[in-house]
This record gives sequence, C-alpha cells and structure tokens, in this order.
Amino acid sequence: MLIGDVARRSGVSARMLRHYESLGLVQPTGRTGSGYRRYSDEDIRRIFHIESLRSLGLSLRDVGRALDDPGFAPAELVDDLIRRTRERIAAETELLTRLRRIDAAEPAGWEGVLRVVALLQALESKSPGARQRAALSAGEDAPVPVEALVEAVLGESDPNVAGALRWALAQAGGEGTALLAEGLRSPAAEVRERAVRSLAELPDGTATALLRDALGNPDAVVRRHAALALGARGVADAVPTLIGMIVEAVNDADAADALGALASDPALTDRVATGLVDRLAHDTVGPDARRRLTQALADVPGGTASRALEELSQDEDRAVALTATYILKLRNTR
Repeated sequence: MLIGDVARRSGVSARMLRHYESLGLVQPTGRTGSGYRRYSDEDIRRIFHIESLRSLGLSLRDVGRALDDPGFAPAELVDDLIRRTRERIAAETELLTRLRRIDAAEPAGWEGVLRVVALLQALESKSPGARQRAALSAGEDAPVPVEALVEAVLGESDPNVAGALRWALAQAGGEGTALLAEGLRSPAAEVRERAVRSLAELPDGTATALLRDALGNPDAVVRRHAALALGARGVADAVPTLIGMIVEAVNDADAADALGALASDPALTDRVATGLVDRLAHDTVGPDARRRLTQALADVPGGTASRALEELSQDEDRAVALTATYILKLRNTR
C-alpha cells in the first residue's frame, strides 16, 4: 500500500508518516519501481499501535521503547502518565474556575478583567495582610465573585483576615448562602465552624433558616454558633442550646446575653425563664452549673424568673442562695 493510501486508511498524514520513518518508528517494507514507499499490512498495524500509544499521552520516544524494547515494563510509565494527567486536569480545572469567576464579575473591559484577576490573586496570597486588604477592598475597584469570597472564607485560618472576608461576604449579599450550606457539611471541623460563623453575619431569611437547621448539626461547635446567632435574631428555637452552653460553661456569658435578649420579647419571657428553672431542677446539674443558671435569670424579666429567684435565695447551696439574693436586691431597686 502506498503512502497516500496508508494516510487515508490510518488518518495519519503523509507528512507525519515520513516523520515516523525519520525517527525509526516505522519503516516501509519496500519501495515501488518509481521509488514510492510501500507499506505492508504489518507496517499498517504498527502505525495503528503507534497512534494508540500516543493517545495515552506517551511521547514518541516512549512509544518506540514500548514497541521495540522487550524488557520495557509499562507499569511505571503508566503511573507517571496518571500523575501528569491528574496534575493537568487540576490545572485546567483551576483555570476554568478562575475564568468562570471573571465572567461572573461581568467586567466591562480588559481593565476590569485585570482588576478582578488582581483581586483574586490577592485573595490567594501567602501574606495575611494582602488577603485582608483584598477582602476589605472587595467591591470597590471591581466586584469579587461571591463564590471566590466563600472559598476564601472557608479556607482562611487567620482570624483577622477571616473577619474581613465575612464582612465582604455580608456586603455582597446573600448569594453565598448555598455555598456556605455546603461548608456546614464539610468533613473538616474548622471548615464547618467557618461556615456557621459566616452565616451568622448574613442577615437574610435564608441564612436564618440554615442556622435554624444547624441547631441539629452533629457538630456541637456548629450548634453553639448557630444558637448564639439565632438568639440575637429572636429565634426561640435556640433556647435549649443556649441553656446547655451555660450548663457546660462553653461561651456561657455570651449564651446568657443571648437568652436575655430573647427574654426581652414578652412572647418569649416565660419560655426562657421556664427553661432555666427546669434545668436548675435537674438532678444531673452540678453546683457550678446551678450558679451560672441562677446568674442567667438576672436578665430575664417577669414573675416566673422572680419567683424562681426567691426560691433559690433559700437554696441549700450557699453560693446559689447568695447569688439569687443579690439578683433580687438589684431587681427591687430598679
């Protein structure tokens, strides 16, 4: 078969076939009387083998070794090809993500594109200061895609930078709530905490709904941050978790403040007071926890809290009794 026929049958151009010949990959079996290359069926099979190996990403040098070296073992080379392919896919995926984020920013011209790229690069900087400045300037020179802000805040370990990123995310609106919801399901505890802390600073209804759902999260840290945020929003579902925080002495002062804020709503006053009183009566609550629960009643108005304090002023635990007496004295002077 002549070279033109081989090119049509194999899909390999005549120029490439001549290149293969120059490298010694495939040699025509013979030539016609006019000097044209003649390829045998075996030559054509070798060409197909060459193309098959090239499709796996092998270089022409490696293709030659694979076909001609009887001792050539493919395992190591295939492992290397897998590694390089994964690296290439990761790089291409990163590029695609960056392009999508630039597109989402809707830059008006190339100057806008360059500003967005600069901000995205600054968010990925190794310098905490550069990342913080990028977060604080987000939206001033160029809009930063919410997806990029969410990714940055979920991966940020520096508390100052994280605070700036949460602020920037709140300024950007509630578009990041769905992505933060995914963060709540992360296998990494630190990512879950960053997600719930970010949701706590988004004031929209969707964020509140997600925080309410987070009260049932298996992660106690997530539940506590959600309860504190919901307490500030007047959501009564947070009461049991807040009382539990006081008992466990975990952010108990903040939890007591949140309960006090909830109790300022007349519709919730008795619910908060009853929750504290019921927990005080629980046999498993130790003396230190009972004292903290008593202190929490100080910011709860109404008759239920006052009657509980009067009973506690006679408590067998002197520290609890003194605490209740002091609180009653303060209430009577208001």
